[in-house]
Amino acid sequence: MAKKDDNPNYKVIAENRRARHDYAIEEDLEVGIILEGSEVKSLRENTAQITESYAAVENGELWLVNGYIAPYDKAKTFGHEERRRRKLLCSRKELARLWNDTQRKGMTLVPLVLYFNHRGIAKMKIGIAKGKKLADKRDTAAKRDWNRQKQRLLKQGG
Repeated sequence: MAKKDDNPNYKVIAENRRARHDYAIEEDLEVGIILEGSEVKSLRENTAQITESYAAVENGELWLVNGYIAPYDKAKTFGHEERRRRKLLCSRKELARLWNDTQRKGMTLVPLVLYFNHRGIAKMKIGIAKGKKLADKRDTAAKRDWNRQKQRLLKQGG
């Protein structure tokens, strides 16, 4: 995924910050997303939310479920549904691997970031994740706090 400084077209639309808190992300994958014209126009205005959504493999296809894209005001008769299911695009090999992970290992597919890439095409980064328990969340917070404290000590001492 390209950085914002490298490409003027790169633009983050929606980010699921809560996902890294609630899930242990094993790996992530960039996928395409099929959108209608009014949805793309709405995304250009940064009116999307993916915090309550998830991805699912159903009937050999990958779907984004419960993703919110606000209606575009200027699209009168050819608007779109706000929370419709949207098809995600990936290769067959990746799809088979995702299906195996979700069925056998008890993993889930969590959307992490929705963005326009360097070519101006809407893409989504999904993570293959396992849910964290309360103790795991405390562990992560303790490690993060210790790393901050360690950086402060190194900065003061050196």
